[in-house]
Amino acid sequence: MKTHLGFYVNLIAILLFIPGIFLPMFFLQMDVSANISGPALTSQLINKELSLLTTIEELWQHDRLLVAVLIFVFSICIPLLKACLVTWSYFKRNTHVERKIINFIGAIGKWSMADVFVVAIFLAVLSTNHSETANQQTLSIMGFKLNLLISSETLSSVGQGFYFFTAYCLLSLLGTQLSQSGLKKQTSLND
Repeated sequence: MKTHLGFYVNLIAILLFIPGIFLPMFFLQMDVSANISGPALTSQLINKELSLLTTIEELWQHDRLLVAVLIFVFSICIPLLKACLVTWSYFKRNTHVERKIINFIGAIGKWSMADVFVVAIFLAVLSTNHSETANQQTLSIMGFKLNLLISSETLSSVGQGFYFFTAYCLLSLLGTQLSQSGLKKQTSLND
């Protein structure tokens, strides 16, 4: 029974994984303002919405290859490998192959925490929400004093992809635990 439930929970997890990697995980906007003795000039420096895949692509394009590869491996490749293995083991029921696959998934399950780590990184980025900086200077030009105020504001928020990916992480862990528990129960009944 737990083996069936574990399989279906993992199936739901994969269905959440797909929009989790394609939909925007977070939105980031940064504006800078310069105020010179009254009138203000405002410009938007950054206005991005990033999904997990676009984040990997952007890291790759900016030669942050190690980070891009790590996120790709731990957040895309391992979840897909794990889903394929769970599906294969489900259809290889009551065999030595099923036990080996589920044990292997349990072993790489520790690496599944890297998914949670990726979500934590996004949360850390989001902690900059409404972060403001301001720097005021007084300039003296040919006897005139000008007050110069330069400020920036960073706004960030989570997108739908964040919630889908987080739900995937939690359900995937639960599904694997259920599959392992069902297999252990099945093994103890056979002994």
